[in-house]
Amino acid sequence: MRLESIDTLVSRALSEIGDPDGAVVPGIQPATTFRRGPDGELIGDFSYRRTSSPTIRAVEGVLNRLDGGEGCLIFSSGMAAINAFFGAQPRGVRVAAPTVMYHGAQDWLHRLDERGDIKLTLFERLDTEGLIEAVAEGCDIAWIESPLNPTWEVFDIAAAAEATHAAGCLLAVDSTVAPPVTTRPLDLGADIVFHSASKYLNGHSDVTAGALITRRADEAWAETEAIRVLLGSAPSPFDAWLLLRGLRTLGVRYRRASESALRFAERAEMIEGVQQVLFPGLASHPHHEIAKRQMTGGFGGMLSVLVDGPDTAVAAAAATGVFTAATSLGGPESLIEHRAPVEGPHSVVPDNLLRLSVGLEGADDLIADFEEAMAAARGRGSR
Repeated sequence: MRLESIDTLVSRALSEIGDPDGAVVPGIQPATTFRRGPDGELIGDFSYRRTSSPTIRAVEGVLNRLDGGEGCLIFSSGMAAINAFFGAQPRGVRVAAPTVMYHGAQDWLHRLDERGDIKLTLFERLDTEGLIEAVAEGCDIAWIESPLNPTWEVFDIAAAAEATHAAGCLLAVDSTVAPPVTTRPLDLGADIVFHSASKYLNGHSDVTAGALITRRADEAWAETEAIRVLLGSAPSPFDAWLLLRGLRTLGVRYRRASESALRFAERAEMIEGVQQVLFPGLASHPHHEIAKRQMTGGFGGMLSVLVDGPDTAVAAAAATGVFTAATSLGGPESLIEHRAPVEGPHSVVPDNLLRLSVGLEGADDLIADFEEAMAAARGRGSR
């Protein structure tokens, strides 16, 4: 039977792998080394865990199928995946990326640029047209996020792919906040998809992992895999298994977070002290129509709120009781943070921006919690 629904593919993620004992949930293979025969030949497909393992291979197969790729590699962290990807590129490769993006990735791109490993161009116009203008000036790799963290602009990936390919440029898309249950960048023309798998893919705030999925398993992809082996940046079997477990509920978790985030965003626009709510699910968002067309399974649980000053932002983040003041996203618990200090001195994020990850709590509880926190932060109430 051919499975068409992405939800069915996700929920069957473990079942379709199979287990020799007939277990509904396959076990973890923790071995670091694998036996050879009398002539030195491998008994099975694996030799040493730094190269791969049955559990790692299993989650790669599931993610590859979900994103529709020709190859998938998982890593011990998202930054390890980014490091391997750019490490596989020729020295001096020209890279275009937005000025606002995940700060860890941008910090690494700056380091590569300072060392002469890449030639980095950051474009300030945070939309598809800004990307198109940047690659027209000369580019080998365009690295974008959609939606863009933490201001949540949405790139038209199909248009971006057409423009980058016309310029002789590869398109890599960080789709961490838009997992394959809502957006499949390879189907839209992208060449590489990146996920910080610690976030929505795992969904339980207990795994650090990264994933790359490629449209073409070419020489650069083989080099990326070689770097993973040489640097020892494959995840542990237990982390890989936890990632498999999390994937089974990805669809329902993402939809619930999306529904709650939309309700929260609509209400937050009316809270005293809130200047603007940044969320692609709102009709007021400048890229809402692109998001509706591209994010077919929901707008996600990530949004940002601009409040009436940095002092209010600091106080509100400290005053919440249902939201937890912490960094990260995509878990069952809702998180809030004053983003600019987290990103450090080079951040261009407004100092009055609160980044929120809406989890699985009741939407009404989250709304009431934020309303009370804002009132307390502005001296109008107490907790």
